[in-house]
Amino acid sequence: MRVVAIGDLHANFPALWRILKAEGLADASLKPTPDLRFGSAKVVLLGDLVHPKTPRDYERLTGLAPFDPEDPFHLRLAAKAEIRELFRLKTFQEAAGGNLVILLGNHDEAVLKGEPILGNRHLKHLEFHPEKGGLPLPEALKTWMERFPKEWVLSGVHFAHVGPVPWLQEYDDLFYAQSEPKTWWFRTPDYVERMGYRYGVYGHVPLREGILLKERFALIDALDLGEYLELFPEEDPLAVRIKRLSYA
Repeated sequence: MRVVAIGDLHANFPALWRILKAEGLADASLKPTPDLRFGSAKVVLLGDLVHPKTPRDYERLTGLAPFDPEDPFHLRLAAKAEIRELFRLKTFQEAAGGNLVILLGNHDEAVLKGEPILGNRHLKHLEFHPEKGGLPLPEALKTWMERFPKEWVLSGVHFAHVGPVPWLQEYDDLFYAQSEPKTWWFRTPDYVERMGYRYGVYGHVPLREGILLKERFALIDALDLGEYLELFPEEDPLAVRIKRLSYA
């Protein structure tokens, strides 16, 4: 059994569907193939389904250039595009028979709770804030996303959005006030071993040079480079391979 692990989505749905089709897990109609439905392969998405990373990514999503994150029309167009694709993904997951695991990222939880407003001095993610001119997330999507787990373990391999310890999976005020969610992997990399996992697979840390493989864990927030991970968790030693979409 193999696992295809995909890092932070951030509304890059075209890349997701390309990966699933390239791996033989989605057909031309974007329906799960037998390999996925019957569990010979599994997919795990590490969260942050919403909020494109950059203004350019919002432009690709909406077709608007330049994208204005304070223009209500632009915000509603972005929200509608994300909502449409989230419903498509929801339908796909339901048809996959439990073999597509989606983890809850901090951006997803922020949309569910309505706070905090995420972004930086260059870009605020406001498309799901009606008070700022955006649209609310539909109740059906809220109910679906509220069921996302924050971690998943398979054959001793741990998957989570941020890291292996419980406090890195709590997206509270302390989470946003400290540096550890982005730095744990080089300051305290032994977290994985101390938690008793064979291996860990995590996102949240943007990787400009591609997926980072370490002895006991992988950081895989590199979907903007077309990179994702393939694992065979039942093998010993564990087989882990970086894969990359071809844009030829």
